[in-house]
Amino acid sequence: MQIQSVGVVGAGQMGNGIAHVLALAGYDVLLTDISDDALKAAVELIDRNLERQVSREKISAEDKDAAMARIRKTPTLTDLGKCDLIIEAATERETVKQAIFEDLVPHLQPHTILTSNTSSISITRLASRTDRPEKFMGFHFMNPVPVMQLVELIRGIATDEPTYKACLAVVEKLGKTAASAEDFPAFIVNRILMPMINEAVYTLYEGVGSVKSIDESLKLGANHPMGPLELADFIGLDTCLAIMNVLHDGLADTKYRPCPLLTKYVEAGWLGRKTQRGFYDYRGETPVPTR
Repeated sequence: MQIQSVGVVGAGQMGNGIAHVLALAGYDVLLTDISDDALKAAVELIDRNLERQVSREKISAEDKDAAMARIRKTPTLTDLGKCDLIIEAATERETVKQAIFEDLVPHLQPHTILTSNTSSISITRLASRTDRPEKFMGFHFMNPVPVMQLVELIRGIATDEPTYKACLAVVEKLGKTAASAEDFPAFIVNRILMPMINEAVYTLYEGVGSVKSIDESLKLGANHPMGPLELADFIGLDTCLAIMNVLHDGLADTKYRPCPLLTKYVEAGWLGRKTQRGFYDYRGETPVPTR
């Protein structure tokens, strides 16, 4: 099937980035969120980010205007029922995602494909709560969406081939690269990345190195663009902990046990950049390590 209209659920960091790249690629986008303020802020942010692309001569002013004209917003979730494809990018909590899909199902067209941008939750389990498990799959963008080239496409046990091919065509139209993953906890990227971040936190917890020495070691010794603790702050320590818990619960292997120090930071509300404190303190002009 040809996908022309895409509904995006959630106007946060991931949702606004997904709406941005879809509109730029020529899709009609309908963006929804439970917060009117979040919707307004998302559209303003997309406008600013597109303007930055114009100033860097990545796109033309005409491209920007056309993309902005393709984005509409609505506070009513069920308005998305008319879309060909829906990408859910709400909070990384299974109960929240299930409630969204259950509310959407009675309003969908027969051909509508449902997808989730989840970074770790079972696609098969989410799909089983809908009326169309064969038309359901994982559509996992990397953050920040306009910059990162990879999209993980995750098939649930029931996902059919036409659904996979339709989603693959969308990824290709976005100018991104798809990696096909099977539906096991955290898929590919986070199955590898999160234990590395968790091990970096253990290295800090056990006093092997400081925040600064751990991050410098990986940047200079492994040629990583960001150190693992800096990256954890960027992702959000609550998200890192949630994914580690999914890995630990889903695979029942002690190597995925979240570091107690990571749990402590999350309990303190020190979640990284979004709260101004995590493994670094971002309240001054330059980030300062907190340990």
